[in-house]
Amino acid sequence: MNHQSLVPISQPIRTFLCLAALCFSLSAQAGSSQEATVELQQRWEQIKYRLPEKQQEIALEELTHAANQYLTEFPSAPELLIWKGIILSTYAGTKGGLGALSLVDEAKQSFEQALEINPEALSGSAYTSLGALYYQVPGWPISFGSDKKARQLLSKALEIDPYGIDSNFFYADFLVDQKDYILARKALDKALLAPDRPNRPLADEGRRQEILDLLVKIGDKNS
Repeated sequence: MNHQSLVPISQPIRTFLCLAALCFSLSAQAGSSQEATVELQQRWEQIKYRLPEKQQEIALEELTHAANQYLTEFPSAPELLIWKGIILSTYAGTKGGLGALSLVDEAKQSFEQALEINPEALSGSAYTSLGALYYQVPGWPISFGSDKKARQLLSKALEIDPYGIDSNFFYADFLVDQKDYILARKALDKALLAPDRPNRPLADEGRRQEILDLLVKIGDKNS
């Protein structure tokens, strides 16, 4: 930075700079795959629920690099593969357009690798996240989107984690996409009753707000 500059740094910019610096130094902080997973999870939560949307893309790009660094150390850790996929999926959402397609393809591969190693890792989160990709991305010939495949994967996630906040939220979001509002509302009500997750208050707070927003969106639709 130019030391002659007298323009103060705003709080959002300060937040972004701190997050970017943390992303660069993550690999030096983790001594195990579990520690690495927690680091990625916490940084993702800060970016997703605390950083202004305009600044999320760059922060998520840096967090993707950190995930890749961790996976060079722990290549067979399904939890890290899942979080790499989640980070890439979120990054794709912020990037948008055709440029996001390569990111979702990479996320898909990451989730599939995690499923091959341990399909029940992180309470079946690979099924949940991969299922979400299948209904959110376009179908052939643009991408791999498939409502049928999404339903299969999200249903499998619910078998593993029937009372989870994420498994029920994404199933509900899929049902809204299918215009099945009655079942979607039931799944959202179930998601709201999900128990708090240890050490994840920010994620729970953010997800519950998303649940409430989706309930408002569907309103009194009954079809």
